[in-house]
Amino acid sequence: MTGEQKWRYFKMLIECGYKEIEVAFPSAAQQEFDFVRRLIETPGAVPDDVAIQVLTPCREELIKRTVESVRGAKKAIVHLYNATSPCFRQVVFNNTKEETIELAVRCTHYVRQLTKDTDPNTYWMFEYSPETFSATETDFVVEICNAVKAAWEPTEDNPIIFNLPATVEMSTPNVYADQIEYFCTHITERDKCCVSLHPHNDRGCAIAACELAQMAGADRVEGVLFGNGERTGNVDLVTLALNLYTQGVKPGVDFSNLAAIMRIYIECNNLPIHPRHPYAGELVFTAFSGSHQDAIKKGFAVQRARNDGIWDMPYLPIDPKDLGATYEAVIRVNSQSGKGGVAWIIQENLELDLPRRLQIAFSRIVQRIAEEKSRELTVEEILTAFKKAYISTKAAFQLGNDYRMRSSPEGRSFEGAVVHNGVAHQLEGIGNGPVSALIDALGKFTNIQLDVRELVEHAIGKGKNTKAAAYVELTAAGHGDSGFWGVGIDEDTVLSPFRVWLTVSRLQT
Repeated sequence: MTGEQKWRYFKMLIECGYKEIEVAFPSAAQQEFDFVRRLIETPGAVPDDVAIQVLTPCREELIKRTVESVRGAKKAIVHLYNATSPCFRQVVFNNTKEETIELAVRCTHYVRQLTKDTDPNTYWMFEYSPETFSATETDFVVEICNAVKAAWEPTEDNPIIFNLPATVEMSTPNVYADQIEYFCTHITERDKCCVSLHPHNDRGCAIAACELAQMAGADRVEGVLFGNGERTGNVDLVTLALNLYTQGVKPGVDFSNLAAIMRIYIECNNLPIHPRHPYAGELVFTAFSGSHQDAIKKGFAVQRARNDGIWDMPYLPIDPKDLGATYEAVIRVNSQSGKGGVAWIIQENLELDLPRRLQIAFSRIVQRIAEEKSRELTVEEILTAFKKAYISTKAAFQLGNDYRMRSSPEGRSFEGAVVHNGVAHQLEGIGNGPVSALIDALGKFTNIQLDVRELVEHAIGKGKNTKAAAYVELTAAGHGDSGFWGVGIDEDTVLSPFRVWLTVSRLQT
């Protein structure tokens, strides 16, 4: 990252709520050094309760440069490391165990001399990493860390941080957790130690390893947002935090506007976020499968009715709104989608709760359109298809204003004008209710025997703005057992089913 990208990224991490942030490797480049100085010398850039952390290997000239970079900070963590595994001792450094311990202890004394022993103006914290911890003999890790601890002399109020990296993930997560548990139970003066995790993701198990290791006794986690890092990356702090959140544990960091965090991450790191990345990916809350969509639709209906603040939804482990997302992308429709998903889109956008048989009928229309287009359909395309199929403003039949509904010994009677292709016709019909009476009148006019198979009504909205929605399915002689649906909406509950003219128009064609 450039200095400006790092500045923007640091501010974002502060807004998320992080209190310990490793900001640079100051001895590696002038730009790194300058960035640390900018943080310290800019008033208010680093809140008083935030510690900035800087990283250095066990080389005295690099340690000195690192401490110089962070001089003047209110709270600072100097993070020292050297590799401890047999491979590195024998292949890279040609050091014995004793020489490896001597190096770590000598450099710890040097850090102490430059910081807490001579500079009381900064709250100095010290972190030591036996790099390649997971590949090192566990008893040797305890031995070298006890030696480093004795050199630093931590207190319960300001413990030493022992950061234990799976520098290369080499085993199953339970093995890493066992190593952490061994360290936690064998290190001396455990109350003066903060055990920190630093898992990498070479086997794709960093999250699992980290969660198990936390349960094994660790106190702290070092990681990155969205898993960025060398090779396959470090542990993803977003996924780790939200995993806790789904279990009712507050992670202490704020991802309620995850889209904004993702945008800064992408712009500063010049890296994409995979569409299937847990919690953050574009598709992680999206259902295309018909059975998934149907379950989600039912889940939302129960959730609204229950209204108890508990999130218990099929296929959705977390409420997308808790991450600042909408429900718009929860259900997306392609040729594999079913009635539930299509019905949910209609309900969310038009407030129409379609009867099951109408859901089935409309889903067939949507599936045919999706197959013809060979792609996913937009919400607007689905709404347009629904209105075209069931809500017509240009139907062949329109109801005049002078109609009358009367009771008679035979049931209810309809008398009134119906406009057909611009011409008014006086019609009469009898039925057991207003709708069947009107349908009888239309049947006589069209010479098509019509029957009402299903009539469902419900209110839309509340208070003065309430409207009535009616769903009418008709069957007609000569058209087999297939039904014809129409949807009517009106402020008058009697008029709403009368608005269903498209059904008859379709029968005539």
